[in-house]
Amino acid sequence: MINTEDFTKRLQQVIDYYGESASSFAEKIGVQRSSISHILSGRNKPSLEFVLKILSAFPEVELYWLLNGKGEFPSTKKAAAQNLSSITSVPSPSPKIEKEIESKINHDKTIERIVIFYSDGSFKNFQN
Repeated sequence: MINTEDFTKRLQQVIDYYGESASSFAEKIGVQRSSISHILSGRNKPSLEFVLKILSAFPEVELYWLLNGKGEFPSTKKAAAQNLSSITSVPSPSPKIEKEIESKINHDKTIERIVIFYSDGSFKNFQN
């Protein structure tokens, strides 16, 4: 069971971190302003759907940290993955770059393919 008082402190920390008002935060996660107000005041407990909406809208928030206070915020792993997935155009690697990569890797191994996955579920496949 989560401690509601501690959860509200962490929720407020998330809202402050992004520089949001309660209203704009509610809009970004797709809930009514009163839902945020009731949770922050301790009147209501957060639902699973509410928590999942936060995680979906703000990828740097880790579930375990939000619920239990253990872990880190903002999540450096998720932030790094988000930055990587924000690359919109990845040029095909040139033969020179491929050879350079191959020379730094074990000589009896060659790169067969490189796959880049994006947060929207799409991917780009580079294959010899």
